[in-house]
Amino acid sequence: MENRNKGITLMILSSLFFALMAAAVKLSGDLPTMEKVFFRNIVGLAFTSYLIFKSKKSFVGTNKRYLFYRSLFGLLGVFLYFFAIDRLPLADAVVLNQMNPFFVLLLAAFFLKEKIRKLQFSAILLALMGVVFIVKPQFNLTVVPALVGLSSAFFAAAAYTIIRHLRLTDDPLIIVFYFTGLSTISAIPFFGQFTMPSVNQFLTLLAVGIFATIAQFLMTYAYRYAEAGDLSIYSYGNTLFSIFIGIVIWREVPDIFSLMGILLILMGAYVNYRSYGLLKETE
Repeated sequence: MENRNKGITLMILSSLFFALMAAAVKLSGDLPTMEKVFFRNIVGLAFTSYLIFKSKKSFVGTNKRYLFYRSLFGLLGVFLYFFAIDRLPLADAVVLNQMNPFFVLLLAAFFLKEKIRKLQFSAILLALMGVVFIVKPQFNLTVVPALVGLSSAFFAAAAYTIIRHLRLTDDPLIIVFYFTGLSTISAIPFFGQFTMPSVNQFLTLLAVGIFATIAQFLMTYAYRYAEAGDLSIYSYGNTLFSIFIGIVIWREVPDIFSLMGILLILMGAYVNYRSYGLLKETE
């Protein structure tokens, strides 16, 4: 029980730092999205490289093909997420990105042949209903940022699904190293479009990378103390923290449709969480 409580605490702290990362992305202003992606990853790359070097492990991964796929999908997910953050209320962008566990269920069923339980189908349905309330489809260009935010969840889910396969062959540090490395290198061709940030913007961009790295490692350590099924619901603290931050900094009070959508997605997350609990009880 003590270890489980440690895992829950670490996951809640991870959610807080992911929310702070998203807020820093939005605070950095109208800089190019790829510039923000660069700073989000350069800090993680430096820190992960240091840890691998210190542990005297090899920088060469085992399953290079899937390491590349995980890195590519992760890069697309982060890029689209940051794009959505700049164009949507913070809470809407965050909760759309947090649709990724539901996409993971579908992708894992299709590619890894994992079964979807009845309760999980209900969870997916609730979450999809929530998306409709947040997106508020109008069949014009105003819906594009919300669809981009939802797409970020799909690519994040694809990356997480591949990680479930890579855990059998590669160390977590190597997986993070490849992801942050590819993301950093991919930003180099866009250097000609980079905008020189002000001092405040530079500090904010640096905060994006620091918050993201702290959140990633807090989440990693959380999984050492508790199972993924036990922790999944607490990752949605990210949404609650983002609602609070959005109200305080940008006066972004969610409208009734967004609130309904957020509530439905959180309900779907809880149903999915309960499905894991019921599975453990029957084992």
